[in-house]
Amino acid sequence: MPRPPLTAPEYWDLYKPHRGEGEQPPPEPSRFEWTPFPGHGPKAEVLGTPCTALELGPGEGADAVHLARLGIEVTAVDFSAFQIERARRWWCDEPGVRFVHADVCEFLIAEPAEYDAIYSMWGAVWFTDPEQLLPLVAKRLAPGGVFVFGHAEPAPGTYGPQRMRGKWLEGRDRELTVLRWQYTPDMWADLLKRNGFTHVHTRVVPPPGSEPLGTLLVRAGMV
Repeated sequence: MPRPPLTAPEYWDLYKPHRGEGEQPPPEPSRFEWTPFPGHGPKAEVLGTPCTALELGPGEGADAVHLARLGIEVTAVDFSAFQIERARRWWCDEPGVRFVHADVCEFLIAEPAEYDAIYSMWGAVWFTDPEQLLPLVAKRLAPGGVFVFGHAEPAPGTYGPQRMRGKWLEGRDRELTVLRWQYTPDMWADLLKRNGFTHVHTRVVPPPGSEPLGTLLVRAGMV
């Protein structure tokens, strides 16, 4: 009988260390970019001037550290034990940032704090059912705060929950599969407005050169 697919936390625990290359150096936190193309597109100014920020799915943690160095108090939540342990090890001497190992929905339910900015850079917002996530984000966003997220522009017709397989681990005894939720800018705008968000702005940042897909960037607020 085939073994079941890995759970989502297992997927991300294996996503970076799968090559067995040993300890990697920490990334440089000098840049904060929404697109995967260095020097292309908007930067941290999209968040405004928050005093507190919550990152959903920080991965390596460099973006959270970048904001902390600007004087923002940052909480970064990821359900990959490997990712959080590594981020804590790399950034243990950085003030103003804490890394929390938790499912983002469970964290938002249990956490009483409100945040001036909640954001996700190709992170947990992409991989969490928005029908579950968006109402929880709305409850934790301070009045006047912003919710910003970005991920790859979906290819035409690939909307809703899409299966993403871990081809980088072919040959393992279990398939590595997670879901990611993809929508057009208009679809995201409708989802956000139905959950009480205002001042919703959705767009695709075009890619540079001959790259095929851009970055979908969404910014919304709460009154």
